[in-house]
Amino acid sequence: MSFYEKISRLRWEEIEKQIMSCTPADVARALAARSLGMDGFISLLSPAAEQAMEEMAQRAQRLTQQRFGRVISLFAPLYLSNECTNACVYCGFNVQNTVDRLTIAVKQAEAEASFLSSQGFRHILLVSGEAPQAVTMEYLTKILQKLRPSFSSISIELYPMPTADYQTLISNGVDGLVVYQETYNKQSYRDVHPAGSKSNYRWRLETPERGGEAGFRRIGIGALLGLNNWRVEGFYLALHARYLLRNFWKSHITISFPRLRPAAGAYKPPYPVSDAQFLQLITALRLLLPDAGLVLSTREPAYLRDNLIPVGITSMSAGSCTAPGGYTHEVQAQAQFDIADHRSPEAVAKIIKEKGYEPVWKDWDAAFLQ
Repeated sequence: MSFYEKISRLRWEEIEKQIMSCTPADVARALAARSLGMDGFISLLSPAAEQAMEEMAQRAQRLTQQRFGRVISLFAPLYLSNECTNACVYCGFNVQNTVDRLTIAVKQAEAEASFLSSQGFRHILLVSGEAPQAVTMEYLTKILQKLRPSFSSISIELYPMPTADYQTLISNGVDGLVVYQETYNKQSYRDVHPAGSKSNYRWRLETPERGGEAGFRRIGIGALLGLNNWRVEGFYLALHARYLLRNFWKSHITISFPRLRPAAGAYKPPYPVSDAQFLQLITALRLLLPDAGLVLSTREPAYLRDNLIPVGITSMSAGSCTAPGGYTHEVQAQAQFDIADHRSPEAVAKIIKEKGYEPVWKDWDAAFLQ
């Protein structure tokens, strides 16, 4: 049974009602349980759990150190293109936005990658808008041939593909797939994706499964916080992660928590998420999923990123640019969104050390399998 078929049996409104009706006693039972299940997780997502945040954060810290040690993996995104055929209302790449478009040449991608390598990065994330006519398989293959010798790990956050295409990318050196469902609420999904191939809810939702079938070493999922009730999004996100862990156990599952940021189009999030709510979601997910990687991007401000380092985060981006060609050239193309943490990778690594953790630039190499 696919994840789409699994969640089609659930009703968003019923899950929301269950979360909002939890009591402090429900939260206490969840924290006292030897093993946290989905019922207990629902309690930790509820407003009633806000009074237990200190205990949740302390437990999340201990659990993360037990499973991952005191290390934070660092990576950087490399944007290849901001061309896009979708009309996502919240995104700077929206095809209806009148902005400068650019798909960087292979040599430009090589220069961008060289810059990131000189900064210390050995793990990069290739990102683009959803424009298969611009970011073709031939184009990607040429770039991977140039980049692979310099990086121990290359992940992609591109348009959803069939399993066979993912297998081709894996054979060319890609080991990680990142795809955010944005929102698990079908009506909200239709509202914010009115046109383009991304409007196909099921095709996108089942992308991680196709990635698992292809054999990616790492699969990353996430919800774009601000599009709907974060508590219910958190429930579906956790359910999705558990499904992938159960069905694709050879892949390491990671979870991201991107909050909506200012972008071209000036979209206003209907369900803004506060810092305290953001922390509650992260700690609740850590307590439910002790072995999942939790990823934090430069969407978040420096002060918050610094304080979240000990709570459950295992991986962070640093020194990010969200426009194609932005690292080494004067940017002439529209960025996907505004970042909030503008510090250099060196500055981020320094604060990680000051927090008593070790910044790790390389945590994987294909040679480990040989």
